[in-house]
Amino acid sequence: MENQLRFVMKLLVLSAVLSLLIKYIGPNFLIPATATNALIIILIPNVMMAIALLWRFQSQKQN
Repeated sequence: MENQLRFVMKLLVLSAVLSLLIKYIGPNFLIPATATNALIIILIPNVMMAIALLWRFQSQKQN
């Protein structure tokens, strides 16, 4: 139970830090509003998840 609580607290702190970075530091980056940039921003999380799942699948397949 304590381990799960610690994990949830770490997740909340990481989420808060990421939120603050986006709010205060994000506007300093001048990213043009183009269709290509929007597509990249939308697809990056999906591609990262696919890579992570493929990596995990390959490691379990070898065991």
